[in-house]
Amino acid sequence: MDDLVNAVNGVVWSPALIYLCLGVGLYFSVRTRFLQMRHFREMLRLMFNRQSSSSGVSSFQALAMTLAGRVGTGNIAGVATAITFGGPGAMFWMWMVAFLGASSAFVESTLGQVYKEKIDGQYRGGPAFYIEKGLGQKWYAWLFAITTVVATGLLLPGIQSNSIANSMQSAFGIAPSVSAAVLAIMLGFIIFGGVKRIAVFAGAVVPFMALGYIIVACVVIALNIEQLPGVVALIFKSAFGLEAGMGAILGFAIQWGVKRGIYSNEAGQGTGPHAASAAVVSHPAKQGLVQAFSVYIDTLFVCSATAFMLLITGQYNVQGPDGQALYTGIAGVAAGPGYVQTAMESILPGFGSVFVALALFFFAFTTIIAYYYIAETNVAYINRKAQRPWLVFALKIGLMAATVYGAVKTADMAWGLGDIGVGLMAWLNIVAIILLRKPALACLKDYEAQQAQGLDPVFHPERLGIANAGYWSGGRAELNQAAERPGEQPAGEAAPVKAS
Repeated sequence: MDDLVNAVNGVVWSPALIYLCLGVGLYFSVRTRFLQMRHFREMLRLMFNRQSSSSGVSSFQALAMTLAGRVGTGNIAGVATAITFGGPGAMFWMWMVAFLGASSAFVESTLGQVYKEKIDGQYRGGPAFYIEKGLGQKWYAWLFAITTVVATGLLLPGIQSNSIANSMQSAFGIAPSVSAAVLAIMLGFIIFGGVKRIAVFAGAVVPFMALGYIIVACVVIALNIEQLPGVVALIFKSAFGLEAGMGAILGFAIQWGVKRGIYSNEAGQGTGPHAASAAVVSHPAKQGLVQAFSVYIDTLFVCSATAFMLLITGQYNVQGPDGQALYTGIAGVAAGPGYVQTAMESILPGFGSVFVALALFFFAFTTIIAYYYIAETNVAYINRKAQRPWLVFALKIGLMAATVYGAVKTADMAWGLGDIGVGLMAWLNIVAIILLRKPALACLKDYEAQQAQGLDPVFHPERLGIANAGYWSGGRAELNQAAERPGEQPAGEAAPVKAS
């Protein structure tokens, strides 16, 4: 089974996908004139819109739901494995994926808003929706939907639960089977409560857990601040094979940096648009910008915090392509949460290992919940024309079973299956957003033009020549604009009002 999983991974994660991810991010960065830098302040302003409705969630809740998926075990265990097999330079390529990928995240999340629908009283959207409506390729949309249900419902949850079980066993001596049972019970309570419960839970937990982790990491870095310049230099030298002994794994630095970068921040993978589509906004570009910023939070903040802790303390290993040790700083510990626990414990004895275990629990648990929401949205897409209520129930049981299974299986198997899921989704979604670049870029141009006139932008797809965006008919943009401003009356079909 291991050989089969590795063989499939070798095909899915071929160099073609690695360079496609980087190339598409660069292409969209150039076409949007590097919106990830130009609109940085606008991203921050839009992020804190907390107005929602009975059918949708606020921009902040949508961001929290997205971050619940982005900020997970990849920020801890993923960084450790990237450094092990790609060297310290892998972190540079994770940064590159995040910077360039922010533009891809904008495009896919904007498209999610443009082509979303209201299904059973809830706003739903994502790649399956914009592939069918934007490209007119229903078979392709179904292929993405089925792939995503399998990936996020069955393959990816095991990575998260495996990391939780391992860290809990290391920190508290809790058997993996016990962790699996507790996870199943907690997960069932949340996912059987519906989308609004998921949004409320994510909005409450995600900001707290991410900020807490970053603060503790900053303490560790501050206690060793004199080593930080050398660590940054090490990352850049290793990224280009200039560090002694690291030249042999230059290609692996790029491969593992991109692979773990995409797994962590999910830019271009197609997961972000699902939560982004649930937000109540007056213009798709608003949520696109918010989701672009979420990539920064994930990789530039949380992943960097992990990498700096590992490299400053020296608690990591680097392994060459033939298995030989290029650097050994922590003998006898497998690549994963154990690196971070050991690193933090070396600086904060009696606290570090326990804190990492708890942080990883919240990171990974909220990610599993986000996976369920993504899978459920694609089941909703499949069920639009012919109701199959048993599919949702089967998804809940399947995801809980996958979570339990992953907790008691080996880490290598869990990561291998998860990588296949991530890679397949990335292939399908990246091709789609390249083909749908015109509507997304038109949205950005329209948003910027209205802002230049001093208006609070509203979206009318017919003015931009965008078809099949039925959600936005009937003055929907003005209604959402009124919802964004408590106390105002819906504007109907009126012209956009001046920004307050």
